[in-house]
Amino acid sequence: MTAEKLRVDKYLWSIRVFKTRSAAAAACDAGRVKLNGVSIKAARAVNIGDEFEVRGDARKWKVKVTGLLANRQAYSEAIKYYIDLTPEEDLDPNKRVASSFDTGKRQSKIGRPTKKERRDLDDFMQED
Repeated sequence: MTAEKLRVDKYLWSIRVFKTRSAAAAACDAGRVKLNGVSIKAARAVNIGDEFEVRGDARKWKVKVTGLLANRQAYSEAIKYYIDLTPEEDLDPNKRVASSFDTGKRQSKIGRPTKKERRDLDDFMQED
């Protein structure tokens, strides 16, 4: 279903960039949705040919509007209403961060000694 006037937050929700419409509106309010490099409000009207830059929680998007979709539809239908112009380096942010990603767990056999190694070390130190 297409509409004459369509809000940015509703459009981004309907093409499945955001999971909820309120999340799309919050992103607009936070300045994470831009049109021609300028942050826009959630109530701004969407026109065919507009290019939006969206910084979501998981990734960055660059979307060109090819049609207006007012209601949320299946992904296979929603992709017909936009062209994804996202640069390749922004498609998978985990690739660039993976080398410096720290899980908080230490690697095996590095760092603190195991219980057995600690006993051996204590025995060695007490032989003096």
